[in-house]
Amino acid sequence: MNFKTLSPAISPVRTASMRRAVAVLAFGMSVALAVAPAHAAPIDSLVKAVKFDDDKAVAKDLAGGQDPNATDDQGMPLLVLAAREKSDKVAAVLLDNPKTKIEAEDRSGENALMLAALNSDTDLVKLLITKGAEVNKKGWTALHYAAANGNDDIAKLLLGYSAYVDAQSPNGTTPLMMAARGDHISTLKLLLDNGADLNAKNQIGMNALDFAKQYKAPDAIKGLTARMAQEGGGTTAPQNGAK
Repeated sequence: MNFKTLSPAISPVRTASMRRAVAVLAFGMSVALAVAPAHAAPIDSLVKAVKFDDDKAVAKDLAGGQDPNATDDQGMPLLVLAAREKSDKVAAVLLDNPKTKIEAEDRSGENALMLAALNSDTDLVKLLITKGAEVNKKGWTALHYAAANGNDDIAKLLLGYSAYVDAQSPNGTTPLMMAARGDHISTLKLLLDNGADLNAKNQIGMNALDFAKQYKAPDAIKGLTARMAQEGGGTTAPQNGAK
């Protein structure tokens, strides 16, 4: 079959008309581009500004239309990145933006409050809480992270804002267990004095003392054993390789 015979002939008049239409369309597009707002800065430039705590650059990019909830190439939201890098000035700029999602998480489920607690960034923890950050999020919490690094000041601050002292991670780990794992004896005392359950167990049956033994934390072993004896709870047998 000859496909040429199925196509209508294109006259010179029709061709000229099509050219005019294309020219008009092209002109219209050029005008639209000319009046459109300038494109926002590339995300890699914004990420760099966050890492270097360049609040002025970040403010300028946001004013130019950049998304305050944009993520870096690892899927980390800008606010979480600012918390990780201790870029407090940038964090303040982001938190002043009503579009910023304060509970945004990275691919590991960590949010800005958790990383600020991990980094002992007291000022940012306070700012996040006053801006509405949830202290008692489901699963791993900022108190877990503070306890893991023995950040007593942050732990006190979170407890002062009604952080749940026996918060459970998805596998049942509590802040007390994390403090025991890291051999943070002052954090253990702080949590216990605020009502932490000494005998709470995770999903595989380990309590805080088991964690201390598992991770060879001598101060925690001594302190928790004494506390158990004081409370009449005795000691527990090692579990899952704890010695």
